[in-house]
Amino acid sequence: MDLIAVALIAAVVWAAFAVRRAILLLAEPGRKVESAGDTLAKELGNAGDAASDVPLIGGILKKPLQAAANAGSGFADAGVSFQETVGQVANVITTALILVPVLFVLLLWLPPRLLWIRRSSTLRRLAEGPGGADLLALRALAGPPGALAGLPAPPGGWADAWRQGDRQAIADLSMIALNRIGLRP
Repeated sequence: MDLIAVALIAAVVWAAFAVRRAILLLAEPGRKVESAGDTLAKELGNAGDAASDVPLIGGILKKPLQAAANAGSGFADAGVSFQETVGQVANVITTALILVPVLFVLLLWLPPRLLWIRRSSTLRRLAEGPGGADLLALRALAGPPGALAGLPAPPGGWADAWRQGDRQAIADLSMIALNRIGLRP
């Protein structure tokens, strides 16, 4: 169960980052707009500088070219803004795609796991305490009979062997009680 939970979480994280990479591909038009805007602004700025060298009307020619260069810078800024927005959307979606399934897996897996840890530590302490093997043997006797059916019964049966204090029968029954919850003796 633990490996399944870890595998599910790993698969969710991998899938979320695959979706993130796909979303970030949407930022490519923003990069192109930024590049085109920067190029346009640079070229129009150069043209404005060249136009200013024209005698008498250079200043008049430079103003519209400089205004167009500023508009090109605005396009570049819009491209940057678009890329940042796509990045933020990718981050939010990736976070949601990771958090929601991971929380769902943890809510399904963690409570039973914590309960098992509590039960197993209680049984482990019980087994190590005085008379613990006898109590575990009694637990095995009182539990589902299917676990006992797989073992050859001692003469007189399991309950009689336990009442007589048969150490081997008590050890076998204790092992069954520990194995039932997944612990090794």
